Amino acid sequence: MTPTPEPPTTRSRAARSWLFAPGDSERRTEKAAAGPADIVVLDLEDAVAEEGKPGARAAVAAFLASRPPQERRRLWVRVNPLDGPHALADLAAVMPARPGGIMLPKSRGRGDAEVLHHYLSALEAAGGLEQGSTEVIVLVTETAEAVFTTGTYRGVPRVAALTWGAEDLADSVGASGNRRADGSYGFTYELARSCCLLGAAAAAVAAVDTIQGDFRDLEGLRRRVGQARRDGFSGMLAIHPDQVEVINTAFTPTAEELASAREIVDLFAARPGVGAVGLRGAMLDHPHLARAQALLASAAASGRQR
Repeated sequence: MTPTPEPPTTRSRAARSWLFAPGDSERRTEKAAAGPADIVVLDLEDAVAEEGKPGARAAVAAFLASRPPQERRRLWVRVNPLDGPHALADLAAVMPARPGGIMLPKSRGRGDAEVLHHYLSALEAAGGLEQGSTEVIVLVTETAEAVFTTGTYRGVPRVAALTWGAEDLADSVGASGNRRADGSYGFTYELARSCCLLGAAAAAVAAVDTIQGDFRDLEGLRRRVGQARRDGFSGMLAIHPDQVEVINTAFTPTAEELASAREIVDLFAARPGVGAVGLRGAMLDHPHLARAQALLASAAASGRQR
């Protein structure tokens, strides 16, 4: 029997913006850490050339070690894929400096996340860290194989969030591009996005939408992140500091949204046992109640509203 997953911590569940910073750039790492991103992902994978990886992992470890423990909770590290030559060296270098979490790229499925869990357990034990204290976000759609395993992460220890990627997936299937003529994602990539969202829901973890590559198009980002929130995502990856405020604002409930949610909860509380209630000409049933309760719980946990 598959064990029931424990809920992710408030930190990862409430994270709206996940900002990448190249691990080999001290200036950009410092800038990202000083900004308002909920989580900063220090990147040892795609942002770092092959010959620069040893220096980058040493730089990231030193940067983490220089920060106070409370700040390190929001400093995560994207390591290299488990099936390559760098992942273990990345983990051995950064884990003694106690990052808040690890991003696992190019995961092929549940097995990769379980292997990472065992690696982290051994490194936590060696470093005197609390067992299970290092969370994981998994990139679940970067290969064709991986898209078919997005629903397999339920109950995997440490996994707090799933996110997806379109660029590596295009390479995996041999596509020349992943966009339609109007700029929207093609069907294959929308499918991957939906699989990530459904996989996260099945695992009871946060769903984080992928990056917007054009960091100058903030109006386009505003529209896209609003849709991501409506679809059920709880956060979004960012590649530039200018994107962070747009993402944070879009994923923060307004006072009006919270008031409406409280009204729905109160209506059901006043009529225990009913299956539906009327509100201003609309009939609301228990899925509406569940969404209202989830919104209020998330806002209470994070202490945020617009």
